[in-house]
Amino acid sequence: MSSSFAPLAPPKRLLFGPGPSLVAPRVYEAMGKPVVGHLDPFFFQVNEEIRAGLQAAYGTANAFTMAISGTGSAGMEAAISNFVEPGTKFVVFANGFFCDRMSEMGRRQGATVIRYEAPWGQSFDEAAAAEFIRKEQPQAVAFVHGETSTGVATSGEAICAAAHAAGALTIADCVTSLGTMPINLDATGIDVAYSCTQKGLSCPPGLSPISCSPLAMERLKARTSVNHSWYLDLKLLAEYYEGAHRYHHTAPISMFYALREGLALVLEEGVEARYARHKANHEKLVAGLESLGMEMLVQPGIRMWALHTPKVPAGVNDLDVRKKLMERHGIEIQGGFGPLAGQVFRIGLMGEGSTASNVDMLLGALREAMA
Repeated sequence: MSSSFAPLAPPKRLLFGPGPSLVAPRVYEAMGKPVVGHLDPFFFQVNEEIRAGLQAAYGTANAFTMAISGTGSAGMEAAISNFVEPGTKFVVFANGFFCDRMSEMGRRQGATVIRYEAPWGQSFDEAAAAEFIRKEQPQAVAFVHGETSTGVATSGEAICAAAHAAGALTIADCVTSLGTMPINLDATGIDVAYSCTQKGLSCPPGLSPISCSPLAMERLKARTSVNHSWYLDLKLLAEYYEGAHRYHHTAPISMFYALREGLALVLEEGVEARYARHKANHEKLVAGLESLGMEMLVQPGIRMWALHTPKVPAGVNDLDVRKKLMERHGIEIQGGFGPLAGQVFRIGLMGEGSTASNVDMLLGALREAMA
């Protein structure tokens, strides 16, 4: 056996699945910058720039806006472990895989989890959702703003208004929507939001941007039970990232450089221009897919702009198509899972990858693969 490794040479892939997405060249360049210590003033300067970029991308003035060391699922667990205590009545609006994951995390925290269900590929009737909250009177309410398993976008205004009327905090999964479509945390009424870096922000996976409203921070400070998670305890993380900068863990410095640079690209483009780009390319792709005889799973009006779920045409094997795309073009798309296994493709147009030329290339490759 060889005693040494050859230089690393990953294959070139065109990532058009549900994530990770294509990484911006400038982000790769930032990751090659010299590493500083995790208590270095420069690192905390980078954190302040990240805070400003995330506030713009999330549409919030929340002072408590930061990136947690860990992927989007770490953000989910941080949101739930800090704001869903044992015995909490926790309502989850469930219409996909990641709602199920939120429910499971709530159960593991000892909460009483109550689900309001909609079929995968659909959203929620606003009046019925609000009435459900009024009837249940929960302490916390969660929904997925952009469901990666189905391509459904749930805006959340009615859910948040009803939750606040009941005195509940609201938690939103923004993993695939951050940087690709408006979230407007403050206007929508979302108290706790989390996301990831490897989708709409065109960075590698590794961090989870989180933002908490003043109301959420009041509840956190008033909490008397101990969070079962030490690593994701936001009280401890706040002491590290803010104020005294008390040591908590060794942050992945290069990943923070990457996120800082990804957010710089968002700000330079402008959030509204970025959303308009994603919307235009989304519409172009949908029109092209329909011209290939593919029906969309999700109805207009509740479609995400970054994640598309065309139904697999009759007589077509989704695995064969995806294999051909990879072998002939180096293109990665994914199929459905759970109740949608074998029934849909999941095609991502996120961040750096959302361009008109990429849409044309994808459609041409799909046409060839299905021929």
